[in-house]
Amino acid sequence: MRPNLTLAIVVGVLFGCGVVLLLERSLSRVLLGTILLTNGANLLVLLGGRSGGAPILGVTSGPRMSDPLAQAMVLTAIVITLGLTAFLLAMAYRNWQLSGHDKVRDDPEDRRIVQRAERHELAGPDTGEEPRTSPGGSAEIDPEQVDPEPAPRRLGNGTDGP
Repeated sequence: MRPNLTLAIVVGVLFGCGVVLLLERSLSRVLLGTILLTNGANLLVLLGGRSGGAPILGVTSGPRMSDPLAQAMVLTAIVITLGLTAFLLAMAYRNWQLSGHDKVRDDPEDRRIVQRAERHELAGPDTGEEPRTSPGGSAEIDPEQVDPEPAPRRLGNGTDGP
């Protein structure tokens, strides 16, 4: 049997909508995006399997038997999706309790890294080389690169230990 074009289009729409929702900052939309992505993946796996009769020896002959592996994989994926959905729902509910909304905030450490990269205060890559300089004299530093080891923290009296 050839795959149905309508089901293939449905898989594409589920993946597309799931990715768009997954990139949102609202946890409820992330939850819906995850559900759509997993349903699209389940449908894709089912489309890859062979359709036919019941996969029971003695009831259906070998060539007319459906593929039981695809069905087992989808059943396993449904259970995993249920657990992931429960986790994301609990996380969204807890965030709603603490802040009154389900938007994900920016991480302050990420903001600090971006600011240091804009001021060219980050160390170069972990290759041991000095950062390259552009013709204008400014250092070419990867904004994703962070210092390999942060500076040690000092106590107020200038000593390292108690």
